[in-house]
Amino acid sequence: MNANAIAGVALPKSSPGPARLRWLATDAWVLARRQFAHIRQIPEKLFDVTLQPIMFVLLFAYVFGGVIHVPGGGDYHEYLIGGILVQTLVFGLMGPGTSMATDLGEGIIDRFTSLPMSRPAYLIGHLTAEFCATVLAITIMIISGLIVGWGVNSTALEALAGFGLLLLLAITMIWVGTLIGVLVRSADAVQGIAFVTVFPLTFVANTFVPVGGLPDGLRQVAEYNPVSCWAAAVRTLFGNPTAIPSGSAWPLEHSVVAGLIWCLAILAVVIPLTVRGFRKRTTG
Repeated sequence: MNANAIAGVALPKSSPGPARLRWLATDAWVLARRQFAHIRQIPEKLFDVTLQPIMFVLLFAYVFGGVIHVPGGGDYHEYLIGGILVQTLVFGLMGPGTSMATDLGEGIIDRFTSLPMSRPAYLIGHLTAEFCATVLAITIMIISGLIVGWGVNSTALEALAGFGLLLLLAITMIWVGTLIGVLVRSADAVQGIAFVTVFPLTFVANTFVPVGGLPDGLRQVAEYNPVSCWAAAVRTLFGNPTAIPSGSAWPLEHSVVAGLIWCLAILAVVIPLTVRGFRKRTTG
């Protein structure tokens, strides 16, 4: 995999810290490039984070946009993009989950771990490749939004914070997807779990319609839904219409703070579980 692996010699455990870090970084980058090669050979693997969001933008902007009212007179196209950005990132957990489950099921990781390579390299390379794919998805969504009339109406600092929140959410969903991939027995199971959980979460929310128009019961669920919180936070930071009714739940009234709390809390739970599960599946 790296110079040491090609020579068939593992780096001694007594090697200094910087040398071990370079070894880890080199192995992780080689494995990330493997993921990039898969995408280049099978580009349809990115359909869920590229074509699907564009379809949602066109569908809701030009088919439903004329009949969906944004309270306060805001432009629906500007309201819509924040929700689709969040929906795309949440659905993005399917990619890393499927990739991880496939490699575990086919025994590829067992072959890697038998080589003289750094043990955390596969997981780091996997996360790196998935993050790069997600950044591509965000870029495509931003361009699509600009085409349909979306724009950033906040200060430069607030806009940077908005992009930062999107990247943090992307990292969170990649870890969640990786955990699912570690826990399930097949790639098909990842898709089943994702649709059963993510699909209702992204629609019983303010992703496409303001929560004020939802009936009692669904409205309360939507107000405490983390997807609603993230969408409202992105709209707030980009200076887009939020359509948050007065007297809404705390997560919507303080969406930026609540969005950060949701991401950090999920990461605090998911990262240890993923590392422990991955170690259990690849040793023994």
